[in-house]
Amino acid sequence: MKTRADFLRAQKGRRFNMPAIGVEMCVTPGALVRAGTLRVGFTASTKVGGAVERNRAKRRLREAARAILPLLGREGHDYVLIARTATLARPFVGLVDDLTKAVGALEGKT
Repeated sequence: MKTRADFLRAQKGRRFNMPAIGVEMCVTPGALVRAGTLRVGFTASTKVGGAVERNRAKRRLREAARAILPLLGREGHDYVLIARTATLARPFVGLVDDLTKAVGALEGKT
């Protein structure tokens, strides 16, 4: 996801927050749905830090999403992963665990 409209649409959907990560989820609009795919966006505000810290946080979120969303994500849905200040300090295994819990909660599995 790259357009502001996509991020704003996800903002209106379901969300789940953890200390190290925030996740928003919504249904992908009909014209953008491709069979067997889901869309993902990443964001980090200046509260996370300067450009270097924000980019590092988003890289960590991308890798966590690459590991978890193909397994647990629902096709035909958009996910936005929001970096928090704790995203930088959290061990990667813990970050993946947080994302797993957040996606499970959004899907109603917990």
